[in-house]
Amino acid sequence: MSIKLSLDSLEVLDAIARKGSFAAAAESLFRVPSAVTYTVRKLEEDLGVSLFNRSGHRAELTEAGAELLREGRNLLNAANELQFRVKRIASGIETELTIAVSDLFNISALHTILHEFYAQNFGTRIKILTEVYGGNWDALISGRADISLGAPGDGPPMVGYSIKPIGLLEFHFAVAASHPLAKLIEPLQNLDIMQYRSISGADSSRNLAPRTSGILSGQDVLAVPDVQAKLQAHIAGLGVGYLPKSLAEKYANTGELVIKLVAETKPEIMSYLAWRSEGGKAQKWLLTRLEKLTLDQLLW
Repeated sequence: MSIKLSLDSLEVLDAIARKGSFAAAAESLFRVPSAVTYTVRKLEEDLGVSLFNRSGHRAELTEAGAELLREGRNLLNAANELQFRVKRIASGIETELTIAVSDLFNISALHTILHEFYAQNFGTRIKILTEVYGGNWDALISGRADISLGAPGDGPPMVGYSIKPIGLLEFHFAVAASHPLAKLIEPLQNLDIMQYRSISGADSSRNLAPRTSGILSGQDVLAVPDVQAKLQAHIAGLGVGYLPKSLAEKYANTGELVIKLVAETKPEIMSYLAWRSEGGKAQKWLLTRLEKLTLDQLLW
């Protein structure tokens, strides 16, 4: 079965509906009126329906014509977008970029950069993912992301990627003010800590083996989706564990958390900006801005 519709006929239909007459539509399309009339009649014959009510002075769409116009405009918009995307690809500009952001970072730190990015009129769609722990590396190697902001140290062996250190992440062992460990003599020993449940952010990796950190052998674990959920679970006294230094200190100052010294501290972790090396113009522009962000700007 051959397709009876063409983008040209849909453009004619749209012009008639907007201008109110065949003659005005012909003028806007830089065509003679007879050409517009022929296009509409041919379309009606091919579809076997009447698209216009010709009893009045103004060209009025029939119910079938109105439906065709409604859906036809979606096709015209899609066709225009496709043309723009093809041109962007030919000019070395990506049609879409995905940024995987660590859950330890506040995405609002990117808002100013995104405003500046959209002002460049690249036409590139931006998608932002939140990833937990090794999920930032996983998003890159699996192709789910083009840029990873906050990928933790010791990434997997990769080819075709570039990295730049952002800074060292520091952590504090924190418990709710009402938790039994809050009043225990410091430094806390592993034997003290393992009696209580650990709150852990669940690694969002899909292909890489999930990672854990700060959990003792035999310790009960409550896994939560991200660092904000982890923070709230700490405050609620559901368990204990490590939080980024900035978050732990903020809520220690309010009295909701207590920071405890521990015998075996969690080491600092280097946080990285990582990206696919073959990126186009839009990615290169973004990276020049992202590379300037500091940990203080990014952390909650």
